[in-house]
Amino acid sequence: MIRKTFGATAALLLGLTLAVPAHAQEEQPLTPKQAEGVRKIVREYLMEHPEVIGEAVEALREKMRVQAEADAKKAIESRKDELFNAKDDPVMGNAKADVVLVEFFDYNCPYCKVVLDPMVEAMKADGKTRVVFKEMPILSEDSATAARVALAAKKQGKYEEVHRAFMKYRGKLDDKTIFRLAGEAGANVEQVKKEMMSPEIDKQIKKNIELAHALDIASTPTFVVAEANGNSSRVLSGAIEGNVFRQLFDITRKGGKLSN
Repeated sequence: MIRKTFGATAALLLGLTLAVPAHAQEEQPLTPKQAEGVRKIVREYLMEHPEVIGEAVEALREKMRVQAEADAKKAIESRKDELFNAKDDPVMGNAKADVVLVEFFDYNCPYCKVVLDPMVEAMKADGKTRVVFKEMPILSEDSATAARVALAAKKQGKYEEVHRAFMKYRGKLDDKTIFRLAGEAGANVEQVKKEMMSPEIDKQIKKNIELAHALDIASTPTFVVAEANGNSSRVLSGAIEGNVFRQLFDITRKGGKLSN
């Protein structure tokens, strides 16, 4: 990314330096010798003031960040109902919350496992937040199996128990382990096996992945936090500490602004 940005910036600097007013280009474009002279001037200037490149790279990087944030908010606004209020999504926390946290996760993602307790503890301590779980099995076929089993267990009222069992397991989940853990968590495994390949569960997982792509989410865990109406949204990726979750809830509740 840095190399790509540097190349774009260098090209931009050179292009701006070579540019002349439109009327001047029409009257008398630069000859090859003149263009080479300009290139020499540019090179000499950059050699004498290399900090200009760094400043231009940082300015471009900030511009790209701001644009990416604006694009993400626009995408969230257009898909906020299915993001925050999809009726089949597992949820936890306050049903009348004023802040909603959506997590896209994979059961074989080690960072997703690490973040579970801090996220839940912060949610409970806050008391006015709802967490929405979006199954996003992208790491392996076993991840897809675990997601299907968890959603099938939800029909038995055992989603939270199975979800926690999968997240607490340290190691790669395989079929044998998945069904064992689901049973130990209180799910009826035989019933789970019958329902896990249902069209409804298949559709739900596909919708989650499609939604993630639409929001430019490509890794787990990724979080979308917003007010209950979808305002003041932001996207964050990676393992987040509990105090950061609490700060996010507070900032979101205040319209995305930090306290003085």
